[in-house]
Amino acid sequence: MATELLYGRNAVRESLRARRRVFHRLYVSQSVQESGIIAEIINLAQQAGVPVERIERQTLDRRLRDANHQGVMLEAEPYPYVELDTCLNAAAERREAALLLLLDHLQDPQNIGTLLRTAEAVGCHGVVIPGRRAAEITPAVVNASSGAVEHLRVAMVTNLNQTIEELQHAGIWVVGLEQDEQAQDIDAVDLDLPLALVIGAEGTGIARLVRERCDFLVRLPIVGQVGSLNAAIAGSIAIYHAWRQRHRPVTD
Repeated sequence: MATELLYGRNAVRESLRARRRVFHRLYVSQSVQESGIIAEIINLAQQAGVPVERIERQTLDRRLRDANHQGVMLEAEPYPYVELDTCLNAAAERREAALLLLLDHLQDPQNIGTLLRTAEAVGCHGVVIPGRRAAEITPAVVNASSGAVEHLRVAMVTNLNQTIEELQHAGIWVVGLEQDEQAQDIDAVDLDLPLALVIGAEGTGIARLVRERCDFLVRLPIVGQVGSLNAAIAGSIAIYHAWRQRHRPVTD
């Protein structure tokens, strides 16, 4: 099986903490001191039985093509995707209404990483991505998420439209985030329900067929001169808003 080279201190640490992959070797630059997060990373690797090798920083630069590796590189097997049912079962096991994030053909690793980091922060039960014409969970995405994706359940599906139908049959409301007149103001909508939030691709938004299958659309109120936010910011605000609705203080 092919291996991947994870990089960045937070990404490597969280991968070792999650222990969801098979690890082959941890590489640490000879120029970094064994203290702080580096010491923690080495300790986690040793606990997991992963060999640790000190190498020259220039070697890391060459192998990672000058990515911002911060002096660490972890050779690991590819990201462990899960089935959609695993995400739904996680919600049932926690006795919570499902909270899922559906990414409709996003391409930019930084945007995807930001959304995944927010999803993990609010306890999202799973993330769904299409298997074609979209960025996969690559080392760049892991790094952009600061390693948060290593703690998430991510399902890669063949057909996003069919997946939406499956979710709806399972009693989950599918809500698209779009900045247009047909969408309802997110503050006026009750999102305290089994929910799958759809975030569209950068620039083009949600694909037409996916949009038509959504139960309804929501938009973020914007009062400034710029009429929209990028996918990562808008999606993060929306999913956090949904989480906040679920954790509203109970009033008499």
